[in-house]
Amino acid sequence: MLTNIKTYREEDLVKGCIQQLPVYERALYQQYYRKMYGVCLRYSDNKEDACDILQDGFIQVFKYIHTFRGGSLEGWIRRIMVNMSIAHYRKKSKYFMTDIEDAHSVKLDEQVLSGMSAEEILSVIKELPVGYRTIFNLYEIEGYTHPEIGEMLNISVGTSKSQLSRAKDMLRNKLKTKFPDMGLTYSKDL
Repeated sequence: MLTNIKTYREEDLVKGCIQQLPVYERALYQQYYRKMYGVCLRYSDNKEDACDILQDGFIQVFKYIHTFRGGSLEGWIRRIMVNMSIAHYRKKSKYFMTDIEDAHSVKLDEQVLSGMSAEEILSVIKELPVGYRTIFNLYEIEGYTHPEIGEMLNISVGTSKSQLSRAKDMLRNKLKTKFPDMGLTYSKDL
């Protein structure tokens, strides 16, 4: 457990890490590891994989901190963690993208999602196949565009769009199955 964490300005963290000063490296890790662990956990199948991705990600952060050119340090670190997550699953999975035949849609009311906890929603997202989950996270949570996702994953924009659509369909179906009393209506036509 980390206690008595001193926070530093981003500029000081970057300068100290470039100089490889342990106090600044430790401070950078302590300031960002919780948020970045959450990022890694969204892309991983389990906590152990998330920890491995987090560790590899911070190794890259410290290795390339000299290339940081300003802006949001947190955003820069987050991008590294996302890229490490993608690299992890490329190595791990021979079939990164998954196809589903006859995916069906479920109409989902905004009030339904607002009545669910973040943990409940995350648990359902984690059940998606890794390809769907990755694109869903990149587009819906991280805010990347389809061309950016296509470049990151070495897929076409059309594949990114169709995988996102299928991920949403599967997510809606899983929510309907897990939470049948939440007012979801099933529609094969969407």
